[in-house]
Amino acid sequence: MPLCESESIVLKSYNLAEADRIVVFFTREFGMIRGVAKGSRRTKSKFGSALEPFSEVSLEYFEKDDRELVSIQNADLIRSAFSTAAKPERLATYAYVAELLIAFAPPHDPNETLYRMVRACLDADIHKPAESAALRLYFEIWILRLGGVLPDWTNCGVCKRTFRDPESASLGAGFDLICGDCSRSPGKEMIAPLHRHLLFATKKLAPADYIAEAVDQAAAVSELSSLMRRQISVVVGRSIEHHQFVSTFDS
Repeated sequence: MPLCESESIVLKSYNLAEADRIVVFFTREFGMIRGVAKGSRRTKSKFGSALEPFSEVSLEYFEKDDRELVSIQNADLIRSAFSTAAKPERLATYAYVAELLIAFAPPHDPNETLYRMVRACLDADIHKPAESAALRLYFEIWILRLGGVLPDWTNCGVCKRTFRDPESASLGAGFDLICGDCSRSPGKEMIAPLHRHLLFATKKLAPADYIAEAVDQAAAVSELSSLMRRQISVVVGRSIEHHQFVSTFDS
């Protein structure tokens, strides 16, 4: 039973028995893991505040082949998220990002790109609801892209012709886009050039730069985010909505 060590982000935790917690981590070296932190709910716990959600820690744990939960031995705090996640809106956005990550990332499957992207999202400086909305959209698009299920909006899903910049398209049944020449059904949901631009920009920009570009496009961000959430619900088999976490942290 070797000792595993990795830089990790705390995603969420659950109370277990009288003094323990089950904690969900996204680790740089080993991907998503769940483990038991014994005694972590005690006042003088050795873990201190290192298991607070969205903190970055240096994690040590033991893993047995026949057990789903690892045994957490130590978590040294690298960076606390206490001050940055103090506002309910920001905390709810982080919790939404964590829930999407848990839904998509397979256990024990390391993904360096995804780890760096999650950390960059948590580092983004968000103060206004429009900035939070832009960050949520950024992560929705990226989680679909890294999951291999983001449709290609470069070309028509039927004739494969590349869309021109000012060209609108209708949304296909598989979330692909259909050009005007190939669309045969009136009343289809339309995707504007701005929607495509917002989607493509995630591939070129870091979270902070994307927020700065998208923050003044609140209506388009909301529309595209709604569409991404619909696709996410199809992929994971359930709805994950930001407002769930707003109500949780406001209560």
